[in-house]
Amino acid sequence: MDNKDSEAEIHPLKTEDVKAQENHENSVERRIITKQSSRLSRLSRWRTAAFFISLFLCLIIVFAFSFIIPCPERPVSERTWFRNYDNAVAYQFLAIEDVNEDKVQDVIFAFKASNGSGSFNRSCSDEGLPSPCAFVAAVSGTNGQALWETPAAEEIEWMECVIRLGGAETPACLVIGKPMSLTAVSLQKGEVLWRQPSDFGANYTVLTPVSVIPDVDSDGVQDLIIFITAGDQIQTFIHSGKSGQQIGSTAHLSVDGKARYIRLNLEPASYFLFCTENSLYAYSLKDLYSAATGMEMKLPSLEQNPQWEKSIDHATHRLSLLSSGDIRYLAKIPGRSRENILVVTSEMATLISAQNLQALWTLNVSHVMSEPQLGYYKPDVLGIVLESGIGPNRKKVMIVESGSGAVQWDLNLNSRAESPGPATLSTADHRSTFLIWGEYQAEGNETRPRLPLQKLYLFHPSYTNVLLELRNSTDQIVAFSAALFERSRHACYVLLRGPQPGEEPGSVSLMKRKLKEDVSESRVIWLSQVAVDSEQYVRDRLYRMRFQSRV
Repeated sequence: MDNKDSEAEIHPLKTEDVKAQENHENSVERRIITKQSSRLSRLSRWRTAAFFISLFLCLIIVFAFSFIIPCPERPVSERTWFRNYDNAVAYQFLAIEDVNEDKVQDVIFAFKASNGSGSFNRSCSDEGLPSPCAFVAAVSGTNGQALWETPAAEEIEWMECVIRLGGAETPACLVIGKPMSLTAVSLQKGEVLWRQPSDFGANYTVLTPVSVIPDVDSDGVQDLIIFITAGDQIQTFIHSGKSGQQIGSTAHLSVDGKARYIRLNLEPASYFLFCTENSLYAYSLKDLYSAATGMEMKLPSLEQNPQWEKSIDHATHRLSLLSSGDIRYLAKIPGRSRENILVVTSEMATLISAQNLQALWTLNVSHVMSEPQLGYYKPDVLGIVLESGIGPNRKKVMIVESGSGAVQWDLNLNSRAESPGPATLSTADHRSTFLIWGEYQAEGNETRPRLPLQKLYLFHPSYTNVLLELRNSTDQIVAFSAALFERSRHACYVLLRGPQPGEEPGSVSLMKRKLKEDVSESRVIWLSQVAVDSEQYVRDRLYRMRFQSRV
């Protein structure tokens, strides 16, 4: 300290310079700190402003979507609706598709009358047809309101939806009419896309379903192959999907007698399997195309399968798979890698591998009455529903495991010859609900012979000893179908009732009914004497059952 004082006394000017310099440095530091504080303060204000602006914008967006911009309205489906047509007859056809694109399935059907329902003032003369004529109609699945009605033909031999036809490959229904006509009707608007006369000859029968094949005339639209029987011959016609005109000429197949057929996709080849009373015939799509056009065409789908070609007798096109029994039905059954073939004869059902044409299993079952249906008795284990006649007005319903041929469940019912076949709906527990027509009669309660009643029963594998009696119908049922009208919900069945072609015209009724409505009012039938739960508990549990749309 003494040294600093003495130095200050010796160098007074130097001391003042040092102080001035220190003051200057302090002043500069204060200015820098002040500027930094000012910048930070400005930045903080900008951040605060940005935060509140973002918050304000978020609130505006939330408010707009909540109150200003309306959410898309979900169609409210009526639980039950009816649609009636007077002085008409109904065709045995039902299709369930989303016609008006509201994400609810709609119903397409056909009837014959002098005029439509009156909703569109359509008459047969609008399409140059004599009266009465066959109308194709679509009604809304939500409330039964008519979406469109179109006069399509004098008589309908067969109708199929949904096929992409016309110049823009519009989803359409193909109507095969009598006398000899092909008509494509737009699925969405009911407009006639094209109509072509066809020379199928006299007294012909169409083999169904009609098959869509790849574009063979290079117009950018898939084409159609149609098989008809005239006498004891099967004829092949290929028609353009864009215009309906015939491609090539008529080909004759060496298949004798009345026949059924299925189409098998054996990647990349495609084969058509025909069955008569006691024979099987196989034709590749390549053979059919060459026979109709007289030309060879190189397309991936026109290839052939070497294994199948070895098994086919190329002189007769016969396929030797079964030794005896008249063939009643052919069906495609999904397998692990590809579809297999179910051949149902008068005595047995046999599942055949489409890969090596070997029998996978055989089940003794006689007099099968209806087309086999698919469902799930065990979770994700595919089953086959078979109905076989076991006596006058009696049938047995069986659920057969597709992998092994083992019978998982069976039931005997009284049944009319004209009763509808079964239907299935997939449930959320990876099984199925089975809908069966007939009349259950407990053992020991047999009464004198009479015409059985038409009752609709529901069976679910969660209660193997329970049937729910849903409905008793006294009217003549023309067609029956069941479907989920919305994705994974709104399980319904559809009934088309009334006189059929060849009968006197009368009242035709189309009805959609939500399945849960019948479940809540159903009668519980115990198939065994052991009642596990109360009847109301069973009804409540099956009422709460959820459904699932399978891809």
